[in-house]
Amino acid sequence: MTQQHTPRADATVRVMVVDDHPMWRDAVARDLAAAGFEVVATAGDGPQAVRRARAAAPDVLVLDLNLPGMPGAQVCKELVAANPALRVLVLSASGEHADVLEAVKSGALGYLLKSASTEELIDAVRRTAVGDPVFTPGLAGLVLGEYRRLARDPAPAAADEPNAPRLTERETEVLRLVAKGLSYKQIAERLVISHRTVQNHVQNTLGKLQLHNRVELVRYAIEAGLDDA
Repeated sequence: MTQQHTPRADATVRVMVVDDHPMWRDAVARDLAAAGFEVVATAGDGPQAVRRARAAAPDVLVLDLNLPGMPGAQVCKELVAANPALRVLVLSASGEHADVLEAVKSGALGYLLKSASTEELIDAVRRTAVGDPVFTPGLAGLVLGEYRRLARDPAPAAADEPNAPRLTERETEVLRLVAKGLSYKQIAERLVISHRTVQNHVQNTLGKLQLHNRVELVRYAIEAGLDDA
């Protein structure tokens, strides 16, 4: 059974790095360790990544997409399905729209190009660890557009259907701002509450709606019309 590990605000963030290029993988792991993260594991192929992630229970998985044995998107999908608390940050050389969308649909919270600086990577891992979506500039709008396209497909039961879970007024308010594309930090500032409180509301909402990640949550909210409220 997969161990679930949710990072606390006062805890060192546990990170795992997956990439098939040893020198790149080791360099990323060193940079993150030097920045204060606890690098609990590394892996060089897809099956190895799944096995080691299940054993090491990282908070954040820094994941390349082009992996031998199993594509990175499949690694992401399997691990997030087994442990929804896992946050995945894709670090890829590809900026192709299809790759970005596939990664997000598979459960990745963010997508950073390998051309990013070390400082950008460190910041992205920190933000991913607390649940904020992080994208290389220019890719965030693409993902939001895909959320809206997904809303035209069949979605989970709408809030007004019989037996639909009842959200509190504050959970609905947070969900509405998530649907508008605001980060957790922006939501906290807008509602004058703590970042941790926003995270708790989102996690409670995911549980009530039986959803697995932010992609499904935004899809649900847009289908319910909350982004236009």
